[in-house]
Order: sequence, then C-alpha cells, then structure tokens
Amino acid sequence: MSKAPTERTRVKRVNENAKYDEATIHAILDAQPMCTVGYVFNGTPYVTPTLQWREGNHIYWHGSAASRMLEACEETQVCVNVTVFDGMVMARSAFEHSCNYRSVMAFGIARKVVDRDQKEARLKAMVEQLFPGRWDMLRAMKEKELKATTILGLELNEVSAKVRSGGPIDDEDDYGLPIWAGVIPLQMVALPAVDDPRTLAGLVAPEHVGKFKIG
Repeated sequence: MSKAPTERTRVKRVNENAKYDEATIHAILDAQPMCTVGYVFNGTPYVTPTLQWREGNHIYWHGSAASRMLEACEETQVCVNVTVFDGMVMARSAFEHSCNYRSVMAFGIARKVVDRDQKEARLKAMVEQLFPGRWDMLRAMKEKELKATTILGLELNEVSAKVRSGGPIDDEDDYGLPIWAGVIPLQMVALPAVDDPRTLAGLVAPEHVGKFKIG
C-alpha cells in the first residue's frame, strides 16, 4: 500500500528517487534505529538524535521524563528523519559526485504514551526488535524507572522515502575521459562485543549480541 504524498512529503528534487509505498518506508525504518527529531523549542529550531523503533504504522522514541526535547515535542508538530548511508558515488566531474542512501521523512503530531502497561509494552518492543530474546533475560523494570521515562509516538500518515542507488550518472561526453569512476560501498558493522569488566565470571555474551546489525 502506498501513502499518497502531501505537500510536505512530496519529493520535489530528484523526484524519480521518491518512494511512497509502505514496504520501502518500513524497511528503512527497521534497518536503522537511529533517527533525528526536528522540533521548535522557545522559538528556536532543534534537531536531536535518538533511537526509534517501529510498531505497525507508528514509530516511537523515548527518553528522560525531564527531557527538553520530549517536552517540546509532545502534542505538537515534529519532523522525524531516518537515513541509511550506503555509499559514496565517484563521478568523472565534481558536479556529478553523489552518495547512495535510503531515507525516510515523517511529519505529524507526537503523542505521549500515558498508560503504564502500554509504556512497558513499547519499551519491550524496542529491546526485542534490537536484541530478540533479551527482554526476558533482564530484571523487571522498576516503577520509578517507568515513571522517569517518557515515550512519544508518531503515526506514519505523512511520510515519504527517498532512495538513491547505483553508479554515477555522468554527462555523455565525460564517459570517454581517462578518469576512474565508481562506488565506494559503505556499511555499518557491529564489532565483537566487549564484556563489561564487572560481568560475573563465567558469563558469555548471549547469541543475540553477535547477531546485532544495522542497515
């Protein structure tokens, strides 16, 4: 199912790279947990990085109940961006250099998750999406921890994706020039886990730690 673009979400520059279908949008959101949230606080625009996770047609992010960002975003218009950086595109002219990427831009009103059980369910979903099986290994959340945590959600009603892939697109006359061109692929790779020095003797990292990946 495709999202009909609105004036805010319609991609105008290089619109052939625009994607409005749920499958593409969801795949990008699921591939990259880091997002940036744009909002206005006391008349000044800010962009704050944080973790996001998707459940159905909503994305969520969380933080301290004392967070200025979360306070400023609650029940107001925000813009959330998620980008996966896939490569540098090297062309035969400086003008045609580019990059390969997958990005999502979402607009809407951020809503606070108020219900206690819903808050815990959202936090469980975040942990389980990143590290399947980990939630049940952890100690139960304390009530004071839940109270100290704010979760905001955004319904994905105004959203679009923009995707660039492939090699350079040079002027036809430039293909005969003796200049190397191509793509430098990029990937974020999880390195081997490092034990906390205070981990109890004999404990080893669970299987889900080694399976963690982004992109």
